Amino acid sequence: MRRVLATAGHVDHGKSTLVRALTGRDPDRLAEEQERGLTIELGYAWTTLPGGAEVAFVDVPGHQRFVGTMLSGLGPAPAVVFVVAADQGWQAQSSEHLAAVRALGITDGLLVIARCDLADDDRIAAVRGEAGRRLAGAGLDVPAVEVAASKGIGLGDVRTALADLAARLPEPDPAAAVRLWCDRAFSVSGAGTVVTGTLGAGTIRTGDRLLLLDHGSTREVTVRGLHSQDEARDEVGPVSRTAVNLRRVDQVGRTAALLTPGAWALAPTVDVRLTEVGGAPGRHFPREIRKETHFPREMRPGTHVPREMPQGAHDLEDGAGVPEQATLHVGSIDVPVHVRPLGDDLARLSARVDLPWRVGDRAILRDPGSRRLWAVRVLDVDPLPLTRRGAAARRTEALAGGDLATTRLRSRSADRVATFERLGLPVPSTAVRQGDWLVDSRAWESWRAELVESVAAHHGADRLSAGMPVAEAARALLLPEHLPAPLGPELVRSLVSGTDLTITGGRVHDPSAAGLGPAEVGVAAVEGRLRDSPFDAPERGDLDDLGLGPAELAAAARLGRLLRLPDDVVLLPDGPARAMRVLAGLEQPFTLSAARQALGTTRRVAVPLLEHLDSRGWTRRVDGSLREVAR
Repeated sequence: MRRVLATAGHVDHGKSTLVRALTGRDPDRLAEEQERGLTIELGYAWTTLPGGAEVAFVDVPGHQRFVGTMLSGLGPAPAVVFVVAADQGWQAQSSEHLAAVRALGITDGLLVIARCDLADDDRIAAVRGEAGRRLAGAGLDVPAVEVAASKGIGLGDVRTALADLAARLPEPDPAAAVRLWCDRAFSVSGAGTVVTGTLGAGTIRTGDRLLLLDHGSTREVTVRGLHSQDEARDEVGPVSRTAVNLRRVDQVGRTAALLTPGAWALAPTVDVRLTEVGGAPGRHFPREIRKETHFPREMRPGTHVPREMPQGAHDLEDGAGVPEQATLHVGSIDVPVHVRPLGDDLARLSARVDLPWRVGDRAILRDPGSRRLWAVRVLDVDPLPLTRRGAAARRTEALAGGDLATTRLRSRSADRVATFERLGLPVPSTAVRQGDWLVDSRAWESWRAELVESVAAHHGADRLSAGMPVAEAARALLLPEHLPAPLGPELVRSLVSGTDLTITGGRVHDPSAAGLGPAEVGVAAVEGRLRDSPFDAPERGDLDDLGLGPAELAAAARLGRLLRLPDDVVLLPDGPARAMRVLAGLEQPFTLSAARQALGTTRRVAVPLLEHLDSRGWTRRVDGSLREVAR
């Protein structure tokens, strides 16, 4: 059993000291951190607990200037070790860290009352009681232990409590899709680029082809090697701290993630539910603290610059609403986003880069100026633009309905099955399956009605028409602009099912609407003439006199009333069969002249008729001038 836990708590409350005492490894690896006794970057250490469980710790900075870095370590962790110093008690960053824990939906962990050697029993009991109440109020009703890590007091109790925590955490799915949020990236001489992160689900193997999402762009990469807890491995499963060596990758940025290809919806925009969970109380950060700080390179060999408090777009007063510009923290990534309120507790967040999402994902929205936090729960990914008057209000009403799968499908009319799989959404009960697509039942019935109406109008305008070409019928459906054009003809072919329409020769038509209209009299006259003399086809002038042009003759042929041959030759549909009975009685092989005389017709009729019989395989040429009946 392997688990990863994140620490949390106010600066200088003993988080790193506790991790160091439990693991024998110093999570503060930078010289600046060791000199100042202050965690700046994320630290990592691991140990084996009683019972054999392997636990890795992500040690986060507690100082207010490094909240962004803290969130990147806390984001992927399934549980938290919350540390409160007995001598100092609950502090400002304790509240901000707890707000982040609550926002991420973390509901399990361990409360550690640290530095108990610096406080008396009454003080320890008071701090433990207050911290326990605060955590329980945030949904973390967790066990508490007391420790003086620097003196080795209480470490056994901590290990036992951690073993119990590891045992009760849900077992992750090793077969799940991989989404590794990268919290470090560095180069190793002779090996290339290495990224590290907490693997919460899925399995990574050497040789795997993964998708690297970095600054919104994607590329396929190959896993060259894997390390976990300082050991080379052929595969790493959840939940683990892992280092992934990528083949032929030069540089990886801070907003990076490794993904199973095709398993995640990549988009810059999401519709979310926001719940304010507070933050550290007190005044805004001074501008000199929020100002960008650049650390010497020797502080961060092979790592990224520690993230400082970015400048806020607004210095909001307490009680103000969600800012228009804020920072979104998801996994180990933080990006600036534009916030568009949709009403009540709903909003649309838009970043400038694609991020990997599933519906139900949790994240944190943070206003760096006021230090307020909102819990983010993703309701939809890559929603359609709100371009019409009242669209935001309608969107709010739809999202408040609760059935997110139906809401998404209804908003888009149709969506790919693969998209629902990537989003982790079930197939809605209102969906009509159309190949690789799901179509909302309301849209399906609406399009079907549009199709029937359009075909009826087409027949009304042209009684002799063979029907609407499928492509024209697709355009008549007025599909939403976001749907691809090839979907239209595919829909048309399916929509005719359950109607009186049919498709023949690539045209949609209503058989009951078919008719000859004014041409009926002329066609009937031709039929009467041919019944008496089957091969006495009327001349072009005779057809014109009867009002039978190309369109009328085509309609008669389509309805099975006449057979059209080249050069405006028309016969009854059974003319070829009658001709065969005559030709079979001739001496074989026979000439064109012999056939013409036997049929009692002209060369104008005999030539196209014999070629028609050839094409059907009823007769065949023996040489340039002779034919015979095929046997």
